[in-house]
Amino acid sequence: MPPTRTRFQTPFGTFDLRRYPTRPDEPLLAWCAADTLLLEEAYCRDITGPGILVVNDTHGALCVALEPDALWTDSALARLALRYNERANSRVETPVIWSTEMPVSTPAIVVLRIPKQLQFFEYQLAQLARLLPEGVTVLAAGMDKHLSPHTAHILERIIGPTLRHPGQRKARLFSAVRDNRTPPDGHETGTYYCEPLGAQLQGLPNVFSREKLDMGTRFLLEHLRQLTPVETVFDLACGNGVLGLVAVRWGLTRNAVFCDESAMAIASTQLNSNRLFPEEAHKFSFHHGDGLKGYPGEAAQLMLCNPPFHLDHTADEFAGRHLLEQCHMHLAPGGQLYLVANRHLNYLPALRRRFYRVENIANNAKFNILRAEKD
Repeated sequence: MPPTRTRFQTPFGTFDLRRYPTRPDEPLLAWCAADTLLLEEAYCRDITGPGILVVNDTHGALCVALEPDALWTDSALARLALRYNERANSRVETPVIWSTEMPVSTPAIVVLRIPKQLQFFEYQLAQLARLLPEGVTVLAAGMDKHLSPHTAHILERIIGPTLRHPGQRKARLFSAVRDNRTPPDGHETGTYYCEPLGAQLQGLPNVFSREKLDMGTRFLLEHLRQLTPVETVFDLACGNGVLGLVAVRWGLTRNAVFCDESAMAIASTQLNSNRLFPEEAHKFSFHHGDGLKGYPGEAAQLMLCNPPFHLDHTADEFAGRHLLEQCHMHLAPGGQLYLVANRHLNYLPALRRRFYRVENIANNAKFNILRAEKD
């Protein structure tokens, strides 16, 4: 029998759900009360199977229970979690549609977990408003501590009349019915001038730091000019691609590989590389997935990384450590990893278990820059 903490009891049955990536003695559940509220409402409405579009399911809790027509998501990790949990519960595979695409068929109902980024939420609703005919309901839910006070207003403004249901278990459900209002155009990209690159950079709505250069990335860039040029650099958790693009602009590398679990991050980097280096597409490769897992190309001489330190809304350095564990096998002998991290995150033990030489080469009030070398 599965451990109690992995057994998710729903009106549609009890399922064994694990988070992805997995770790021993996982302290976090693969679902939350917002998932439970959505499934309870779906059950009350006798909703299951054909006609359902699930949006932003993080670990498969909604899709495994509902067996919808499709999952619309930005996250490669969410897809991997879903596939694991479908196999574990003998469910058929749910088709996955990336956030950079649009669902092909018109859903009869939408079941949506409200995402972390408010701009992404508005973007998704605007896209749904263009897709949905009048009368289709959007069920949306999130945890109280993560919700904007304007959530109901946003749903009403973009989708239609919205009911704010009573809060339960520190979560809240909203139901909005599509009417004939015209959806807003929305701001699909954020733009800022990147001084180290000497150019404008764009970022789609779910991309980290899409409207300004992140302070940690800026600090790492201050120390890149001193590096010896290499054949290939990897930009891990690339976001809009700033680290790898600057490395190419400064002549630190001939080729750049950009890796991210966000479909919008990969698409943003492709937009920026095509615009800034229109004649040099052969220099760039892109890998959308769990860090470097499954990357088929050659090893790198240099890796640059400003790793995430959140799992969904939860601050947790496991996300960064999981990414770093993959770096060693994809570095060439003598290759180096340069990592910038908030000072409260202790990545040194994880790096020292894998790498020949590890040192803290710079720090300021907020960040450390660590260098790890492969023997």
